[in-house]
Amino acid sequence: MAPKIAIVYYSMYSHVKTLAEAEAKGIREAGGSCDMFQIEETLPTDVLEKMHAPPKDSSVATLSDPKTLEQYDAFLFGVPTRYGNYPAQFKTFWDKTGGQWQTGAYWGKYAGVFVSTATQGGGQEETVMNAIGTLVHHGMIFVPLGYKKTFATMADNSEVRGGSPWGAGTFAGADGSRQPTEKELYLATEQGKAFYQAVSRVNFA
Repeated sequence: MAPKIAIVYYSMYSHVKTLAEAEAKGIREAGGSCDMFQIEETLPTDVLEKMHAPPKDSSVATLSDPKTLEQYDAFLFGVPTRYGNYPAQFKTFWDKTGGQWQTGAYWGKYAGVFVSTATQGGGQEETVMNAIGTLVHHGMIFVPLGYKKTFATMADNSEVRGGSPWGAGTFAGADGSRQPTEKELYLATEQGKAFYQAVSRVNFA
């Protein structure tokens, strides 16, 4: 049976959303399918307006109930870093998963992570490392991007590029104006492919 995959992300300025779409493209190109969810916003509308955040994409389902994820076998989590960790919105979601933690509802499910930071020193690898701590408490199995399909791009230092063997990534710039580049989107697509290829080997019957 093909794995049921969910891509779950939070995106304020669309950088992580753009990566999420590339991840989904990779899953489809590898022969799989996935559902997209965006993490529920916790900031008031007036604050978001002052931060010049665009409206959320209403075509993407908003994830508010952790029970929704129990029906899936694997997840790709899109995390815009806040000082090397989850943003408050994502942390709020995880803080609601006490029931799943106690019952092991997420135990044995597979997960990968992709990220966005403002700067090169913003903690892309650190964000994934810190995210893994939450996955471990839920008994999830981390699937990294690795180098197998991406070595040439990872080793290319001809331009500034986000992403690492821990997962795809992009730099947003201090003012949020920088958008994911062709190479960053390529790594996200390759992560989607590799993730599906890894989890499709598992018998989820």
